Amino acid sequence: MGLQIITVGGYSEIGRNCTLVKVDDEAVLLDMGLHMDNYIAYTEDLEELHAKKDLSADALIKVNAVPNIYQVQDLWHNVKAICISHAHLDHLGAVPFLSNKFKADIHATRYTAEVLGASLQAEKISLRNNLVTHPVNSRFKVSNKISVEFVNITHSVPQTVVIAVHTPYGTLVYANDFKLDNAPTLGEKPNFKRFKELGDKGVKVLIVDSLYAGTQMKTPSESIAKEMLKDVLLGVNSRGKAVIITTFSSHIARLRSIVELARKLRRRPVFIGRSLDKYVSAAKRAGIIDLEKGAEHVKYGGKVGKFFKRVKHADKQLFIVTGHQGEPGAVLSRMVYQHLYKFEEEDHVIFSCGVIPVENNIRNRGKLDKALREKKVRLFTDVHVSGHAFREDLRDLVHLLKPEHVIPTHAKRKNLEAMKELCLEIGYKPHQVHILHNGLQVNF
Repeated sequence: MGLQIITVGGYSEIGRNCTLVKVDDEAVLLDMGLHMDNYIAYTEDLEELHAKKDLSADALIKVNAVPNIYQVQDLWHNVKAICISHAHLDHLGAVPFLSNKFKADIHATRYTAEVLGASLQAEKISLRNNLVTHPVNSRFKVSNKISVEFVNITHSVPQTVVIAVHTPYGTLVYANDFKLDNAPTLGEKPNFKRFKELGDKGVKVLIVDSLYAGTQMKTPSESIAKEMLKDVLLGVNSRGKAVIITTFSSHIARLRSIVELARKLRRRPVFIGRSLDKYVSAAKRAGIIDLEKGAEHVKYGGKVGKFFKRVKHADKQLFIVTGHQGEPGAVLSRMVYQHLYKFEEEDHVIFSCGVIPVENNIRNRGKLDKALREKKVRLFTDVHVSGHAFREDLRDLVHLLKPEHVIPTHAKRKNLEAMKELCLEIGYKPHQVHILHNGLQVNF
């Protein structure tokens, strides 16, 4: 009995995030995410083979695309709630395929719920679970012994929350993903006051994003990324040239900056790609911001080629496209490899993103960058700041929360170890920092 943590997914890889927190005979699941590389590879293989699209839980678990919930099958009936921290697919994307196994409500912020709803519609899936939305900085009861709190934090997608699970045996804090941005361009600063209150009352265990625990600096603010974009878009002469920019479709704050700068350039913003439409539409429905006004949208793959064929004055528009990681089926890759767009010498192509450090992305981006350079375009890469905590953000969060125990997650082994080193530097003992892998149970 007591407080138990079971690492269902995300502790042996980057992605498939899912943690079960058990309190006596009640439990909650925190996140239910995809392993993006494995999911994309599996679905693309099915398309190439013209095979029937099997997106059952069993099929996706077999190819390691979703968390293996059969590890905790004997506890399915104990799960009282599924709580989602934010709208990125490595935290949310497995919900359509797995949540029906549980007789539990899904709890999320409004924006996260809107993105989930769009994903369900796209896959033509209906859930038996109720989808319950909560504002940031709210607390709600999910069972007799468990209440959950959504605490506002900054990340690269709106309405990201740190999840605090309050139990009779102490509070567990789940901070996966986040950064500490004191000058966000959209939304509020992190709720430092509440983090300090939680720390003063006592936090039993912190589960924490450690992707960049080895990067010895504070994560730059999103306001810095806006200035970087301004410098490239307004500070470099693009007269008479096309401007194509790609970034994370879910990064609404970044997209807002791009749209604002497009208008200063007197160019009409054009969003091209299905995932851009999904996230931008969700932001509008959630009442966060309307980026659709004054912009053109080309939503579906079959319309992209037709759109570019009718473009007569590319220098009067700013093309915002999918494909920042060089994904083969995304718009930018199709523009290059399928010749959907005729690049002119010294057209501007801007990557407002970093390369997510997994093998497929590194390979795909290297290939795409090379192909673009061969077209003699002006290439601007890494016009970006991360949405993840670097070492000094992590230090500050640990100081605020003062947890008894720390569990690093969301990183390769090297950076999990870097998070442990940081904790030891702060004053923790080795037995207080737990480096785990999937399928383990830890009791507190």
